[in-house]
This record gives sequence, structure tokens and C-alpha cells, in this order.
Amino acid sequence: MNSSAAETNAQNGFQRREPKKRRTGVIIGAIAALAVIGAVAAGAVLLNKSNKDESLSIGLILEPTNLDVRNTSGVALDQILLDNVYEGLITLRPGTVDEFQPALATALPEISADGLTYTFKLREGVSFHNGATLDVNDVVTSLQAGLESEDITANVSGDEAARTVTITLTQPNSELLWHLAGRAGIVLDAEATNDLANTANGTGPFKFVNWREGDSLTLERNDDYTGNNPAQIQQVVFRFIPDGRAAVNALKDGSLDVQTALLPSLRADLENQPGFDLVRAESTDVFTLAFNSARAPFDNPLVRQALSQAINTDAIITSQHGDGKTLGSPITELEPGFQNLSAVNAYNPENARILLAQTGNENLSLTITVPNHYDSAALDIVASQLQQIGVSVNIDRVDFGTWLERVYMNKDYDLSYVDHAEARDFDNYANPNYYFGYNSPQVQQLVAKARTATDPASADALLQEAAAVVAQDAPAKWLFNYTPTTVISDGVSGFPTSNTNSRINLSTVTINE
Repeated sequence: MNSSAAETNAQNGFQRREPKKRRTGVIIGAIAALAVIGAVAAGAVLLNKSNKDESLSIGLILEPTNLDVRNTSGVALDQILLDNVYEGLITLRPGTVDEFQPALATALPEISADGLTYTFKLREGVSFHNGATLDVNDVVTSLQAGLESEDITANVSGDEAARTVTITLTQPNSELLWHLAGRAGIVLDAEATNDLANTANGTGPFKFVNWREGDSLTLERNDDYTGNNPAQIQQVVFRFIPDGRAAVNALKDGSLDVQTALLPSLRADLENQPGFDLVRAESTDVFTLAFNSARAPFDNPLVRQALSQAINTDAIITSQHGDGKTLGSPITELEPGFQNLSAVNAYNPENARILLAQTGNENLSLTITVPNHYDSAALDIVASQLQQIGVSVNIDRVDFGTWLERVYMNKDYDLSYVDHAEARDFDNYANPNYYFGYNSPQVQQLVAKARTATDPASADALLQEAAAVVAQDAPAKWLFNYTPTTVISDGVSGFPTSNTNSRINLSTVTINE
């Protein structure tokens, strides 16, 4: 970028302002609404490689349609903006989903013995990318919206003189730190006037520069960053490439340095190529075949169990060229509540036929709705296996925006195939309004008890109990725990190797020729 800082701020819709008046003692009250993202076709963007050590090009499959991270769903925003542009009081230690570390706070919070009060000390000398100084009111105002969006009732107050922020809960919440380390905890400039739909103004090690829709999004290093992990590289360009073959070609011609979630079928194209490191990322991704439990015949658990038992997940994992692990529930090894439930509703086509006969559903004709950017291998196997028990299958491939509108929002589907990439999202099975349409009072009660448990071991045991009920009820078939291949070009060091489908902290990345 050749623009001055003032020009860049003006282009991004930021306005300079006078020092802010200090306000404290705000009560949680605003609700963030859920919106939709979509994947779009990507064109090529050619980087200036004359100064390659200052620029990193990363390929992503999905592109957000909106940059408002508080009100727009989809993991592309988390990958791009969390940790890089936006920060919260705390964050996740890179490569984990349960280890927390301070970000805008000086340390992890002091927590009262009853688990109701969390007190944070705010770092000094922090500025937003538009030049405004971070104050306690920014934190209080941001958390009032973020926590309420997660249905967490709390009183958030602050003391500017002491630089402290206090969250007082009405009941213990074992998931509070997790929410504070994610979207709900990001801190926005309370008085900024930029349009969050197409700009971003955070405190992180990278600044938002521009977004070329359908093509790329560019960040540049924040040289005024005062945090513990300043960015090492000058520029990052996220390229949106839903076509796997195009991503491979971009890696080979040098216009792409890193590709996340390489299609499993294309791994062989790069496996023996010099110049690349292929890293399987441990992840919480779960490729899920969901049954619409709110619609007949899937409102009958016997039908769901039959469809689950008709599917041989070992065959599906084989089709993923090593990019998958066996999984018997929606909770992976990286998350609280994990237990091996792969024996529940395991492959048993003969019993599947018996169950369908008992329910009078021997001749089902079903449609699986799937985003069209996924590899077809796993679904082809699913369709073949269901046909072997007398279930005819139509696979309806749609763009991701259509999937979100039809399946996620309107719940108009029979079966759905999608990667659930968000970590610690088991709560969805305790939400009867989620697109699964699964309504189990027992699961809802167990999850609620786990949430209010003050002892992590007790919360974990309650989640295990709930997961066992969900596995038996079979609102979905969890086909495999996806361990996506990230392709990293030689010379790129420090790129995250875990959970890269849900967030990519780039502060430790360096490039050496």
C-alpha cells in the first residue's frame, strides 16, 4: 500500500475523532442476529512477487459475503479476521480449542469461588486501526452485544481508572471463556462509524486493507501493534478458490504460497512434488450427514438409526486419502465430552433393512442437499450404500448460499451433507430450532447442567452422557472427523497446523527465501 495512514482510514470509512468520554457499568442488552454467508467463484489475483518475503498468499475455499463478524455466520470470517484483525480479552493458544491465553487483557481473569464473577485487567497502550485508543467502555459495550448473542445473561461493568472489566453472571457458565475467546468476545471501537459489512477496524497485528469480492481480501501488518505477538510479514492476501484444481495450479505456478483444505483426491498431485510440505491438520471438523428430524419419516428415530446403520464409514474414510478419522458422535478428540461412540449404530445393513420394514419405509426416495464445492467421493459411497438397503437417493448439489438459505435457514431438506468446522458446537443438538430439527429434552437438560457446572470434570461427564443419547437417537450420521491437508510452500514457517478450517492466527508466520 502506498497510501498514507490517513488516506487508508478515509478509504475504509474510518473517521478520526477526539478522545472519548469514559463510561462504565453497562448492562448486557444487545442481541446480534444471524445472517448468511456464501461461497462464490473466484478469479485469479496476481501478486507482486518482487518482494515475496513481505507477502503471503493463502488459498481459501469459501468467501464471506459480509465482513460483519458479529452478525454473519460462516467460518471464512473466523479464518480471516479472528486473532489477525480483531482481538478479545483472551484468545485460544494456537493449535488448541481449550487452552486460553490473554490478548487485550494482561492475564487470564480472576474468577470468584462461586464461578459468577470474572475480573480482567486491560492492557495499556492499545489502539484501534483507525487510531482511536482502546478504553474500558469499548470492552464493556462490545461484550454487552457479544454475550447476549450467546444467550448469556450477565452484568458487565468497567473501571477506567483501574483499567478493569468485570463480568458478573447470574449463574455459572463453564463455556464463558470459550465464548470470550471467539466471536462473542471480540472488542470493537464503540464510537467508530465504519461500515462493518465491508470494512474491519480492530486492534490486531494485521489491518484490513481491501476486499475484492469474488477474488481476494488483503491485510497488512499493523506496525503500531503493542501485543505479545506482532506480525512478522508485511502483507497477507487471502484468495478465494473454490475449485481444487485451480488451487493446485496456483501453488505450482507460485502465485499461491499456502492452500488450506486441499481436496483429498488432489493430494497425490503434490505429495511427491518438491517445494511443498503437506500437513494434515488436527481439527474439530465433522463431515455430517444430517437427517431432518422435524420431517417425516425422519421424525421416527428407528428410521434415522436404519439410515445410520446402512453406512460404512470405514469405506468413506478410505476415499479421503487419509484426511479423516473414525468418529461416532459430533464431539471430536480435541473437545470436552469426547468418548468413542463408533459402535453405536455401527454398520449393519441387514438390521437397517429390518428397521425400515418395521416402520413401513422399505421404499424410501430421498434427496441429499450438499454444497457443490465438496469432493463427490464420500457422497457417492453414501448413495450407493443406501441404495443397497432399498433407499433411492438423489444428490442435489447447490451453491453454498443456496444451501444456507434452503437447509440452514428454512430447514427445507431431507438429508444434508456438510462439514461442521466450528469447534465446540455440540450445543446445536440441544437446540430444537437448529436446522437438524432434533428435539430431545434429555439432551437439553444435560447440556444445560454441563454449562452451569463449576467443575470441568463434571461438565465433561455430563457432555459425555448427552453425546451418548445423541449418538443413539441418530439425528445425523457423523461420517468422519476431517483432518484437512494444508499445503505449505517451502520457506513459509510458523503456519498453523491445527483447526485451520475455523481460525488461522498468522502472527507467527515468517517467509524465508
